[in-house]
Order: sequence, then structure tokens, then C-alpha cells
Amino acid sequence: MKEKIKTDIKNRQDIKILVDAFYRKVETDPTIGYLFTKVANVKWEKHLPIMYDFWDNILFHTGNFEGNPMMKHRVLNQKSPLTETHFKHWNKLWKKTVDDLFEGVKASEVKIRADSISKMMMNKVIK
Repeated sequence: MKEKIKTDIKNRQDIKILVDAFYRKVETDPTIGYLFTKVANVKWEKHLPIMYDFWDNILFHTGNFEGNPMMKHRVLNQKSPLTETHFKHWNKLWKKTVDDLFEGVKASEVKIRADSISKMMMNKVIK
């Protein structure tokens, strides 16, 4: 079987592919899935478009994201304490999903940006 040639993340459609694939993994993940499905009770039809906007803005500076992710994670932390393990696992899943689907400058950038964001969140959310 011929392996599919990976391309870089080029646009919002690629971000949608990445985000959808990532959250399919998260939903059933034994380490962090419960935070989304049981604690936050994420409504995927609402959450996913917000994540498309978030990453679209991160990579392509679209300005189409409005929200306060830090506050959302602080509220989540009050409901069920988040740990360094949660953040590191999230990041590992994110990087694997990117690597499974894409390669290139933007793919590298989205992994670096995710790492920076998760470290900042971890430092500001976990007390």
C-alpha cells in the first residue's frame, strides 16, 4: 500500500481536518477524555468550530477567534483538578495527530505554538 504524501497545513480546511482528528482521539482517550466528556460535558458541535477559529487565528492570524481559553481552563480546574500529566498528554496527542496528517513549516509551527500555549496554561491554571 502506498503511503499518502503529507503536505503542510495550508488553510482552514486543513485545520478542520487536524482538529476533528485530534478531538476524535481525545473523546475516547483514557487519560484526558473524561475531562471533555464527563467534567466539561463538551458539546462538540459548538466546541469544534471554536477550535477551528482558535487554530486558524494562531497559524494564519485571521482575527476570527473570540474567547478566553484561560478562564475556561480555570473553571474546568475547579470542577476537576488539572495536572501536569493532563497538559503533557494533551500535547503528546496533539503532536502525534499533526505528525500523522501533515508535515512542513506550519505543521512544525502549530506543534511549537501548542506546546507554548499548554505550558502557559499549565503555569497559570495549576496552583
